[in-house]
Amino acid sequence: MIDYSLLRMIWWVLLGVLLIGFAVTDGYDLGLGAILRLIGRDDVERRMALESIKPNWEGNQVWFILGGGAVFAAWPLLYAASFSSFYFAMLLLLVALILRPVGFAFRNRLPHARWRGAWDWALTIAGAVPSLVFGVAFGNLLLGVPFHFSDEMLPIYDGSFIGLFRPFALLAGVVSLAMLVMHGACFAAMRVEDPVGQRARRIARIAAVVASIGFVVAGLWLRYLPAPAIVGGLHADAPSDPLLKHVTLIDGGWFANYALNPWMIAVPVLTVLLLIAVVLCRMRWLAFLASGAAVAGIILTAGLAMFPFLMPSSTNPGHGLTVWDASSSQRTLGIMLVAAAIFLPLILAYTSWAFRVMRGTVTRAHVQSQDELGGGY
Repeated sequence: MIDYSLLRMIWWVLLGVLLIGFAVTDGYDLGLGAILRLIGRDDVERRMALESIKPNWEGNQVWFILGGGAVFAAWPLLYAASFSSFYFAMLLLLVALILRPVGFAFRNRLPHARWRGAWDWALTIAGAVPSLVFGVAFGNLLLGVPFHFSDEMLPIYDGSFIGLFRPFALLAGVVSLAMLVMHGACFAAMRVEDPVGQRARRIARIAAVVASIGFVVAGLWLRYLPAPAIVGGLHADAPSDPLLKHVTLIDGGWFANYALNPWMIAVPVLTVLLLIAVVLCRMRWLAFLASGAAVAGIILTAGLAMFPFLMPSSTNPGHGLTVWDASSSQRTLGIMLVAAAIFLPLILAYTSWAFRVMRGTVTRAHVQSQDELGGGY
């Protein structure tokens, strides 16, 4: 059996891989949906944009399902605390995610302009809302979520839904929305015929500038925010119990890992350079690769800063959840690791294969030919 502390570390890495996998794959679907009405000036152009994500968007959501399943099985305390704290935010997120397949299915059922225009707005909302909510949630993690555990180990949320929208959290939401819009626009620029692709390329550049500025400002802001630091009572191989550790708050504490491990600074620096590359790069496929790497870099930057915390508490810092005291048992993590070793490579292989097979440029002629065959979105 693998050492318990090593298993926990492996699952922290896998959780990051699943989160990044979702953001990079389903992220361009969400980002493209958010700008659907900006890059498409008429019905055919909007259908061209939708046709570009048609083959892969359902498969990309596998990463979201895997991430939720991993949190449920590997980090049950995190799953319980996050769902009780972000209940209404997650409800809003799920409504938006449900709206997307409904919009895809019903948009072309009727030829009326008003009908299709309404569903285009629905798809725009279904792309923009999750992109914003994910960022706001991440911003609240860095601020600390107002929750604590009862004597029966039940998570109790001490805040409100409106309380989630604090200034720094809103900035994180803007960064998230901008980075996914950038990623989706880069995808559309690469896959959709001009002039739709040209419009998408301009939007990608603007979104990259917004994301880079927001990313840097958020980093500077964190220098003045208190962050939890563990000062005792925590053992990496002990049974999970988040109430045993001793925690203090330190201003600018989210930079402690970067101070202890200077090599980590390369991650945010490279992320900014990748965002600049999206703005400057003329090769559209290369800009898309740079945008995907930048999305991964933004998430990794936050993850490295927070380690070992998964969900800090602002009302009772000692009740915050960490990698070392919020996981499932050693046996559970070991069994899940075997399953992950089997299925994660299969999903990576399928995603790569589907993306390669469905490559190519979506043209106006192709979409118009779908009308004659009675297909397409």
